Amino acid sequence: VDTFNTFKAPQPRNMIENSMFEEEPDVVDLAKESPSYPIDTDNVVYEPRSSRLLVRGLGENDLDEDEEDYESSARLLGMSFMNRSSNQRSAASSYIRQHYSGSCSMPSTKTMVVGVVVLVLVASMLMVLYFLLGCNFTTAGCQKTNSTMDSIYPNSTNGELFPWADLRLPCSVHPVHYNITLHPDLTIMTFQGSVSILVQVLNETKNIVLHSSDMNIIKATFDGKEVHFLEYKPWQQIAFKFPEDLKKGQYVLNITYTANLSSSYDGFYNSSYVDTNGIKRVLAATQFEPLAARKAFPCFDEPAFKSTFTIKMTRESKYISLSNMPKVITTDLKNGLEEDEFEKSVNMSTYLVAFIVADFISVSKNVSKTKVSVYAVPDKKEQVQYALDTACKLLEFYNSFFKNEYPLSKLDLVAIPDFLAGAMENWGLITFRETTLLVGSNSSAIDKQLVTSVIAHELAHQDTEFLNVRFKALAKDALNSSHPVSTVVSTPEQVEEMFDSVSYEKGASILLMLNATLTDGEFQKGVTQYLQKYKLSNTKSENLWNSLSQVSKQNLSVSEMMNTWTVHKGFPLVTVKRSGTQVTLTQEHFLLNAENSTDDSSLWHIPLTYVSDKCSVLSSCKQVFHLKEKTATLKLPDQVKWLKFNVRSDGFYIVHYDEEGWKDLIGALKEDMNVLSCKDRAALINNIFALSRSGKVSFRQVLNLMDYIRNENETAPVTEALFQLGQIYRLLDKRSELDLASRMTSYIEDHFGSLMENQSWDLETSVSKMTLRSALLEMACSLNIRNFCVVIDSWIPSDLMRTVFKVAAQTDEGWGKLLDMYKHSINDPEKHKTLEALASTQDVWKIIWILQKSLDGSEIQTQEFPLVINTICKSFAGYLYAWDFVKENWDKITQKFSVGSFAIQSIIMSATSQFSTKTHLVEAQNFFSSLGMKGSQMRIVQEAIETIKLNMRWMENNLNTLQSWL
Repeated sequence: VDTFNTFKAPQPRNMIENSMFEEEPDVVDLAKESPSYPIDTDNVVYEPRSSRLLVRGLGENDLDEDEEDYESSARLLGMSFMNRSSNQRSAASSYIRQHYSGSCSMPSTKTMVVGVVVLVLVASMLMVLYFLLGCNFTTAGCQKTNSTMDSIYPNSTNGELFPWADLRLPCSVHPVHYNITLHPDLTIMTFQGSVSILVQVLNETKNIVLHSSDMNIIKATFDGKEVHFLEYKPWQQIAFKFPEDLKKGQYVLNITYTANLSSSYDGFYNSSYVDTNGIKRVLAATQFEPLAARKAFPCFDEPAFKSTFTIKMTRESKYISLSNMPKVITTDLKNGLEEDEFEKSVNMSTYLVAFIVADFISVSKNVSKTKVSVYAVPDKKEQVQYALDTACKLLEFYNSFFKNEYPLSKLDLVAIPDFLAGAMENWGLITFRETTLLVGSNSSAIDKQLVTSVIAHELAHQDTEFLNVRFKALAKDALNSSHPVSTVVSTPEQVEEMFDSVSYEKGASILLMLNATLTDGEFQKGVTQYLQKYKLSNTKSENLWNSLSQVSKQNLSVSEMMNTWTVHKGFPLVTVKRSGTQVTLTQEHFLLNAENSTDDSSLWHIPLTYVSDKCSVLSSCKQVFHLKEKTATLKLPDQVKWLKFNVRSDGFYIVHYDEEGWKDLIGALKEDMNVLSCKDRAALINNIFALSRSGKVSFRQVLNLMDYIRNENETAPVTEALFQLGQIYRLLDKRSELDLASRMTSYIEDHFGSLMENQSWDLETSVSKMTLRSALLEMACSLNIRNFCVVIDSWIPSDLMRTVFKVAAQTDEGWGKLLDMYKHSINDPEKHKTLEALASTQDVWKIIWILQKSLDGSEIQTQEFPLVINTICKSFAGYLYAWDFVKENWDKITQKFSVGSFAIQSIIMSATSQFSTKTHLVEAQNFFSSLGMKGSQMRIVQEAIETIKLNMRWMENNLNTLQSWL
């Protein structure tokens, strides 16, 4: 590629600055005023004005006018500055005005100096209390409080005090209905908008606070009268202040504004692609979850503020527009413009609102009372039929399963060329990446499975395939930097960070555990009842637990059990010790690094399942014991050879056995691995690697268990073993432990070589066997085992394309051909595999080129940048270049991907997760510390630092063992 020869490395750029607050707000303004009232009596309560104290935290109308001065300067400050004389009055006495004589004596110089020093000391103490302890200057002292009255109001953009001091909006005003009119200009990438919000004032208030981000508000009216607004950008809030309290009732707030179409992947953003004729096409689409509806229209952008919406979209006649609801009418506005108006929506949260303006084609089919349609760019009209058929089948299934008809008359599934998320479940208008919706002639059964699972996820918003994602969630939740499923957030960035594997995969996993605990279809009945009862309403997790408890015939409080899983961070480790027929069970918080953890006395209600050598494979063999205490004893009816807990890994916990327990299980597997299901075998592998990483078992014990793997041929245990061993290999490789890395290669070849040899390159129809074959051959190719990999010029099974392409990408000729394929392919699964192959190159110049092009979006879509970083970091040649690139381009990266987003989380972990040296630890700490509050305080940064430390500790503890045993 000719650009390699002229490549110039970018210079380091300044790191992102802390922009949470535009300026440090003043706390106290001592503005001296002369009394403006006559002094005419003795013995009146002192109302000081000579030392006026303005304290942010009191709204201008929170107090009666007569009380305001007294409260702000005397009560809030404790009256400690004013006329204080302990020898004349007690602390509880009133402040009495002294007789006015008409003259006063001049204090001595010494007295003045002492007085000034005392005042300075007192003021200094108060400032220290405020900044270090968060003192609110109340009579109650420096206690923390959620009361807005006691908060410190920030400055708005024009310097005025903003009348609200909380990330969450006040509950005094709720939206009832939005009328939204939008006109995007896809030539200059801007849009004009107006929103009319019917609001309900629930409690009398002088302020209306809502969200707005990156908008130029032109005019606002309230009940027909123009009103002034204030803006506080760090929390993306605007406020309207009124001179008198708004009485309870309904009012109309109108706002007209302009904005740029977002250049990132949230809000109302511009997207583009190049068609098969080489012409650039543009479109505009939305992605509002979790906090981006406020970038498209001013709104109450929190899920609890549900409302109905009517949307009108003005567009050029060559485009179509889509929204959540069916289109009612199209009006010709002349000058090549048309306006589409859509039906009034169901009651929904702002993050589920969606609209698109694009040149798309569609196919449709009716399911019951719903018209189902799939949209895509015209070049890919042949790739939409599979998604349509799948969506229709799934909709029929869910209608029947939940005994609840889909409530809308239409359901659109739209493939967007430039879309960061996998998909988004907007009401009636589900948006997808092209790779998760479109299926072409070259797509494999694995590609089709991905499309099916994503459609199923978005239609029902739950997953049914859990083993791999559960292992991923366990790994993340075992860190000190993890968080509970239900947790409090205090910044927009923390809201973004909640969209991670703990919230998604752990949340799904504990529901699966509950489903496995309940019997006779009770889980389905309870969910159905819950959906029917709370349809289109706001709910809490407690509502779901109560619905499940009501249908369950077991003596089980679902709420009591499930709260232990949603409120606590992490998950339990259950340790099993057996003595004859008596089994002692102990639970503790499992942490990969328990040394730096705080004392944690969390207890979980664990529905502990187990099987034994007496009966282990049939579903009827499963026994259940509810472990609620720290330690409990289980009495077996008969002697058994071995016990296996957490049957089929349905529970979200890890199990550790005493020495004899592990010995018995390992012996049973070596004798006949089929005494346990493949899921149980995969779970044993996952658990013992995690226990080794935490220091609970030696790596020698891991290798003892892995001896049986030579006989393994099932997908789940093989892929889990390859994943764990691959991680260790990459750590050794990155540490330049070349001898040990070579020995690990030999170990993998010894244990999996026969199974690798048995894989064919022929067409395979079983998805499970495809997954197994791909994992084995990709490992063989990446480690150059037995020359299994050759570049095939003829037909390649689609599930092996990625493996073959990665081999081809290691030569200049092959890489060039793949780049040409990538540029011209319209088959998205193929394009995705090609890009992974391009990023797997060992050529430094190619690595740097692909990093640049994927970030600027010129030849590789920017949405693929996290994938590029992840792939490059797997190789020894590229991981340090990727890390340097992330550091030097951090400000550009955070302009493309919002701080805290899943993309940023992926980039940070990919770039750092394979560091295992003190040098890299210090370098990562210094870089993240330089980012200020918005960077250094991200939970993912804490996770990255913790992971590096874990890698260092694992290396220190196991290098000698590896030297001896490999």
